[in-house]
Amino acid sequence: MQPTATVLVYSDNANTREQVRLAAGRRPAADVPSVEYIECATPHTVLDTLDKREVDLCVLDGEATPAGGMGVCRQIKDEIFRCPPVLLLIGRPQDAWLATWSRAEAVVSQPADPAVLAETLAGLLREKRQLAGA
Repeated sequence: MQPTATVLVYSDNANTREQVRLAAGRRPAADVPSVEYIECATPHTVLDTLDKREVDLCVLDGEATPAGGMGVCRQIKDEIFRCPPVLLLIGRPQDAWLATWSRAEAVVSQPADPAVLAETLAGLLREKRQLAGA
């Protein structure tokens, strides 16, 4: 049995967090572990969670307030040792270039197509597993 992957979902909007959970599901693909979600509504909670728990992947809402996911991504990439990969949810496809500044590994436009979100999330979990040598 594969271990569970821990996915942190940051958004100040509870509906956005729920949409991520429902779109990706408990098992985004057959070849990746089942997923346990940790929901965070504030940047402080994101930093605190990453400091105290092992997280395999972060999904950050680029439209969150007061701190958007792009800024939070940039901050955790600078401050968290062995920062997990980040999937950034963006409001407009034209904002994808900003993800390079934030150093996110992937972006998905909102509202997210469930199949695209699940496949992108699964792809990042596969890459992390390959890098870990599993």
